[in-house]
Amino acid sequence: MSHILQLVKERDPLEKEFHQAVQEVIDTVEPVLERNPQYLKMGILERVTEPERVIMFRVPWINDAGQVYVNRGFRVEMNSAIGPYKGGLRFHASVTLSILKFLAFEQVFKNALTTLSMGGGKGGSDFDPKGKSDHEIMRFCQSFMCELYRHIGQNTDIPAGDIGVGAREIGYLFGMYKRLKNEFTGVLTGKNLAWGGSLIRPEATGYGNVYFAAEMLNTKNKTFEGKKCLVSGSGNVAQFTTEKIIELGGTVLTLSDSSGYIYDASGIDTSKLSHVKYIKNMKRGRIKEYVEKYKDAVYTPFDSSTGYNPLWNHKSDCALPCATQNEVNEKDAQNLMKNGVMLVSEGANMPCTIEAVNIFIDKKILYAPGKASNAGGVAVSGLEMAQNSMRLSWPAEEVDNRLKMIMKNIHKTCLDAASEYGKDGNYLAGANIAGFTKVVNAMIDQGVV
Repeated sequence: MSHILQLVKERDPLEKEFHQAVQEVIDTVEPVLERNPQYLKMGILERVTEPERVIMFRVPWINDAGQVYVNRGFRVEMNSAIGPYKGGLRFHASVTLSILKFLAFEQVFKNALTTLSMGGGKGGSDFDPKGKSDHEIMRFCQSFMCELYRHIGQNTDIPAGDIGVGAREIGYLFGMYKRLKNEFTGVLTGKNLAWGGSLIRPEATGYGNVYFAAEMLNTKNKTFEGKKCLVSGSGNVAQFTTEKIIELGGTVLTLSDSSGYIYDASGIDTSKLSHVKYIKNMKRGRIKEYVEKYKDAVYTPFDSSTGYNPLWNHKSDCALPCATQNEVNEKDAQNLMKNGVMLVSEGANMPCTIEAVNIFIDKKILYAPGKASNAGGVAVSGLEMAQNSMRLSWPAEEVDNRLKMIMKNIHKTCLDAASEYGKDGNYLAGANIAGFTKVVNAMIDQGVV
């Protein structure tokens, strides 16, 4: 299947993140293609690696001083074989078409694993909300939606939040969409509870990550009780991953942001986590402020010249990367193995490089790819869509129970698919095979479109 990857690289030679995502899937679904030669005849690989639609547009906005700026806006509508496009919007200076194509590609198979009727998409902008006032962010979001509204809808494409896009940004985006379309529909998920949001949606990705990891531990007759855990990031996913680990009896030792990380040997308890939420959600500050209150903790700034991240070089049982793509490289994976880690569960999208993943699989530790372990966020987005369609709001317990069941089912689906193709215990192969077969069978049913 190397010719497909070569074709992707020739068409888009600079899109390294997208190449990485495609390679990971192609490498693991080769047994499926050998068993189902009709997939190759139908050009499935060529079709599934090419977006159905890519929208790119300029986003002009005015800052508080009256200066005009122009950012790029994107929406990658990757695949709609099993439902309308579904995937987040990311506002971050690092956003490129390559990153959004990789995220959209991953989203296709992640959404298929949830059992909900959702296709895959992703979008965003190279706009950076950090340091911007609420009014500047509102003006940017309104300008962004003035173009995006033409391409989305509750039965076409339903965006959500991602890095840099939280409840505040979703509110501004939804308000502009409502004004432009003169309708109140569930076109965005991650909304405020007062106007169509779902309980447990903010917690869903982090909680789901831990629910999936707990299922993996259960296969070894273990639990989170007493486990020391390394968590990266300090945003939504990291916060609620930490919260659920604490609830299940584990100890979280680390959190981070783009500038560095904190290590708290005594553990980040509920009170300390509340302070982290205040720093990041209210003050919109930096994680290093944690050590100003908790003097025993140590803050270490990141130094990219070292070639590894010292956050992953502490004695621990579990690692849950929840920050961003490719944050765990080969050296980091070696450090994790050296320090006794038995489980890696991805809260972020593709946070581990291919070299790191190969080490985890070779060492036969419990490793969960993000398309399985972080699917809880989009799963509850799907539940939010269902509630919007019925004009209902389910209680938190019902949504949380549905989330637990979905993560349990995804875990079983991954193991069953891996076992069917002789890859027992390989969650990466199982997730890719299960998601891939569901999507491509739907594509074949619908003809060459």
